[in-house]
Amino acid sequence: MRILICPDKFAGTLTAPEAAAAIVDGWRESAPTDEIEVRPLADGGPGFVEVLAASVPGRRVPVSTVDPLGRPVDGEILITADGGTAYLESAQACGLHLLAPDERDPKLTTSYGLGALIATAAECGVRRVVIGLGGSAVNDGGAGLLAALNAVPVDVAGTALPYGGAALAAVAGLVGRAQTRGVELVAATDVDNPLTGLTGASNVFGPQKGASREDVLLLDAALERFAEVLERDLPGCPAGLARLPGAGAAGGLGAAVLALGGRCESGIDLVTRLTGLEDALDRADLVITGEGSFDHQSLRGKVVAGVAGAARDRGLPCVVLAGRVSAGRRESASVGVTEAHSLVDHFGGEPHGGVERAMARPAEGLRAIAARLAGQWSR
Repeated sequence: MRILICPDKFAGTLTAPEAAAAIVDGWRESAPTDEIEVRPLADGGPGFVEVLAASVPGRRVPVSTVDPLGRPVDGEILITADGGTAYLESAQACGLHLLAPDERDPKLTTSYGLGALIATAAECGVRRVVIGLGGSAVNDGGAGLLAALNAVPVDVAGTALPYGGAALAAVAGLVGRAQTRGVELVAATDVDNPLTGLTGASNVFGPQKGASREDVLLLDAALERFAEVLERDLPGCPAGLARLPGAGAAGGLGAAVLALGGRCESGIDLVTRLTGLEDALDRADLVITGEGSFDHQSLRGKVVAGVAGAARDRGLPCVVLAGRVSAGRRESASVGVTEAHSLVDHFGGEPHGGVERAMARPAEGLRAIAARLAGQWSR
């Protein structure tokens, strides 16, 4: 039997390659003669560069930048062998995982570090910069990113604004011109949310970054104001910026890319193309994918939905392994998921089981579930 194993990361516990390796080990315990192909995936969030580096010929260039609170942090850029394209990810500079729980405050966090990564990539002489967006701790609409590129948001007195989404309530204009050296910018996004409104960056993703209900209202209004300034002051910024699909990705970083004349592209579609997933799907009898939390957001542009849809189109069964499963069966089936299994349920029968053990022993759990599934599915 030919098995394709292509999970996303299990956020906070395993990278995509680590999750894939655990599933492979478990499957081989029960079905050692099956043919297994491995394609770790990412949708633009954490692990985007690592996943692409395994399939895209090129070199990984270490880069120093700053985290969402301005502290030094290491990042990297993947430059293709022909020198034409640079891949980088927002999570290396803006990731929620870079902050302790008590440090998460989207009123104050900044995307400046991502702007520094983009500037470095542009200086490498590439023609195109592809930015993986996802897993961010910011809600500043890319204001920090623009400041790092020399387009500085200012108040009515012409004073540079403090970092963070809350300060944008006082934005009156931009000073300077963004220095991108004419590179094409592409945002590889894991969501298609607009910048503002009920499905915008603040309302949907603000709470998981530490925003209270009052914060959400403040941040949403601030981003609305910032979008108006960008449309007025940035040449080439598209009209209706705040409502464009993908503008709300990663706390509004999608809006900054669009405002700079860039475009948004589905992260999972891009990764699928670059990793050769389509050909691997054509060879498979069964597809296994997964992620940390399989929930309603998974059904909108993320790895699991992309893989399951592609499997469904080929008439292939698709099994999801996740840390936690909260997506309904009917909704899951509609995107092509045959069945889903969770680490929380697997460990639920043990003392102090469930979430605690799923977080502490994810690789062990994936191996055990995969071994059991191999006994059920393998010929």
